Amino acid sequence: MIFRSIPSVASQLNHPIIKNIVENHAVSSDYITILIKKYLEEVRSEIVSGQLTSISEDQLLNDLVDFIRKRLKPNMVPVINATGVVLHTNLGRSVLPNAVNQHLTKIAGRYSNLEYNLETGKRGSRHDIVEQLITTLTGAEAALVVNNNASAVFLILKAIASEKEVIVSRGEIVEIGGSFRISDIMKESGAVLNEVGTTNRTYTHDYERAINENTAMLLKVHKSNFVMNGYTHSVLTEDLVMLGQKHHIPVYEDLGSGVLYDLKKHKIGNEPFIKEIVDKKVDLISFSGDKLLGGPQAGIIIGRRDLINTLKKNPLIRALRPDKLTLAALESTLLLYLDEKKLVEELPTLRDILLTPQEIKKKAEELCDLLLDDYKPYAKIIPDYSEIGGGSMPDVKLPSFVVAVNSDRFDVQWLERELRKHDPPIIARIHKNALLLDARTIQADEIVIVAQGLNEIFGTRMI
Repeated sequence: MIFRSIPSVASQLNHPIIKNIVENHAVSSDYITILIKKYLEEVRSEIVSGQLTSISEDQLLNDLVDFIRKRLKPNMVPVINATGVVLHTNLGRSVLPNAVNQHLTKIAGRYSNLEYNLETGKRGSRHDIVEQLITTLTGAEAALVVNNNASAVFLILKAIASEKEVIVSRGEIVEIGGSFRISDIMKESGAVLNEVGTTNRTYTHDYERAINENTAMLLKVHKSNFVMNGYTHSVLTEDLVMLGQKHHIPVYEDLGSGVLYDLKKHKIGNEPFIKEIVDKKVDLISFSGDKLLGGPQAGIIIGRRDLINTLKKNPLIRALRPDKLTLAALESTLLLYLDEKKLVEELPTLRDILLTPQEIKKKAEELCDLLLDDYKPYAKIIPDYSEIGGGSMPDVKLPSFVVAVNSDRFDVQWLERELRKHDPPIIARIHKNALLLDARTIQADEIVIVAQGLNEIFGTRMI
């Protein structure tokens, strides 16, 4: 009998509320028809599975309207990161600087000289757009950009070591996130993995003993997303380079995060500075654009000109090349690195990492001051620690201040859900029965939005 309560597609399509959605969103009735059919199919499935035992006509219409409206909006929306994780992978990692966003808008809305040489009037190469800038900043001979660092690893192994051996320390066969492992990438590239040493200790002689006539490369993978302490030993980059030169085998170091601004001078972590690795004469180096560099997702490869040229000629480059928006964003980001003072002020990733606890506390105080008087008792400012995130410097804890919100009048899980449903969504974290809003990653112009969101949510709960 319950199946008879399901309305027809035509009746729903002709309902005044649905007609109003069609008119207001300037969407075709054909598309709305498809959505209605999908929704009613879901209703039937829920009846069959026993999840739905009765149907209210009004509730069904309300649910249908929500179903349609959700599918008329973009799935990707801006969110406010109140987690304290600066490079939050789930939240898009690096926040791009205003100068980059402005340049992106210009490039996206117009034709561009992506592969056109304005001086000669002939076809150009997209690889030329950022190569000189990258080599200037790193000191490398040549450079190439692909769509992410995993692509960079795959391209290098495929172009230089396919069906040959690549020697790597067993302690550096890492998983880089999303269940992607270096060993899997190597397998797909056709390179043969030759593990040496043990999980915790590898020496130069381990590499040398493994070298044979089929060895194409010595690989070093920077352990950027985990830390191994205790009884450990790893081969220094300069020692591996000497070994490679002795046997005429190229050395490739996957740096992962990639640092063009030396954070060690601020006593933050011990991430290798790219220029230092280049100075050690490593043949090829790759790193990410959207981690500590603070730019868009990209895989940046630098090194010997002959090896970079080999990569450029590989047919895979067509599949792995970046689009015009990635190149525009990367170039604009790199231009900031030409002026260190401007860089620290304008690059959100560096700016957020380098914030002092006092500056963060001031932001937290501004947030609390904007709460309505009735709700101020629910919030208190307490010291805490932020993380850099994005698989970078996992052992680094940045002193911070958070606004801790809790009360016996509401459940913190409820508050966390309501903040996620806010427009824009506010992403926080729960710890020890308190909702924590880390002021480090809340941008200056977002403080008032977070306060307004809390006031609105508290208001609906306390009525």
